[in-house]
Amino acid sequence: MLPPAVFDPIRPFEPEELPEAYDRLLADPQFQTVISYIFPGIPFEALASKIRLCKTNLEFQKALCYGFLKDLIQKASQGCTMNVSALNTQHRYTFVSNHRDIVLDSAFLDVLLIENGFDTTCEIAIGDNLLAAPWIKDLVRINKSFIVERSAGIREMLASSKRMSEYMHYVINQKNDNIWIAQREGRAKDSNDRTQQSILKMMAMGGEGSIRQRLLSLHIVPLAISYEYDPCDFLKAREFQLKRDLPGWKKTKQDDVTSMQTGIMGYKGHIHYHCAPCMDAYLEQLDDAMPKGELFETVAKHIDQEIFRGYQLYPNNYVAADLLQGNAQFAEHYTSEDRQRFEAYLQQQLAKITDIENPDMDFLREKMLYMYANPLFNQKEALP
Repeated sequence: MLPPAVFDPIRPFEPEELPEAYDRLLADPQFQTVISYIFPGIPFEALASKIRLCKTNLEFQKALCYGFLKDLIQKASQGCTMNVSALNTQHRYTFVSNHRDIVLDSAFLDVLLIENGFDTTCEIAIGDNLLAAPWIKDLVRINKSFIVERSAGIREMLASSKRMSEYMHYVINQKNDNIWIAQREGRAKDSNDRTQQSILKMMAMGGEGSIRQRLLSLHIVPLAISYEYDPCDFLKAREFQLKRDLPGWKKTKQDDVTSMQTGIMGYKGHIHYHCAPCMDAYLEQLDDAMPKGELFETVAKHIDQEIFRGYQLYPNNYVAADLLQGNAQFAEHYTSEDRQRFEAYLQQQLAKITDIENPDMDFLREKMLYMYANPLFNQKEALP
């Protein structure tokens, strides 16, 4: 049975809609080029047959995406691990995470959920600003994504936020699936991960009962994602300078495409996902009489603290903090080789910034150092 029609513009495709979506996708020349690049040496017709055999979105993910992502982890990282010890793999959750990589944060989560005993993946919140072509929109909706409408006017935004919230409650409580959503709109370019209260306000528009009860019914799990290296660090630093020097500068769709490509293919070192306990017990003990603003602030702060505690820190994080502070406060956490390696890495990344008229190397370097140091600073603040 199809979900209520009100969700049609934003929801993933249902199984009965997949054959038509596959036909559109497989007929698109751009998609043909992309999939031939991703799976070199496999004839396109063989890939098309494999896709058409998938009767559900989950089958598509397991048949097409899982193998590609496992191969990517092997080629572009030192491994990807996850701590789910605080969760029950039979339950369904809304994972609210910090946001490092446009595509891979949720993609790796899907792989890790399957590998850690969940029998399904998750539905993914994706901004419509990233859907640069009709075939991309088809692909993400096949791949269990629902669309966050960011380009609407103010009045339409309110209606679309309410619809998205109601859809999230529908996914958890009626479809019996998981959800992934970032704690903020867009990536935290400086890795200073803070939950935007607007995300929580949107989540509380759907469901029933008090605001606390509405959040409770989504079974929120704060999720900390830690990459040893961020392949997009130099692009994020570049963006900081462009915003500083050019009033009103805005990213283009091509900037997003470049960030997606760089993030997917670039080297990430070690990757770790840490799930905090589900927030149900925490929300149970909050008072329904708490003023609305205070409640959202309290819940956002709790998510932040749980994410900070869950970071996996690497030598890079400690080296970056000492380089910023001009001391050796954290020297016990790294070797001189670690420090040399990271400084050489910084120079290599900064050298990639070639399209700014007057690159401010001191500014760019400082911005990159904060990207690696902020997780350490925040974790130190969050731990007793």
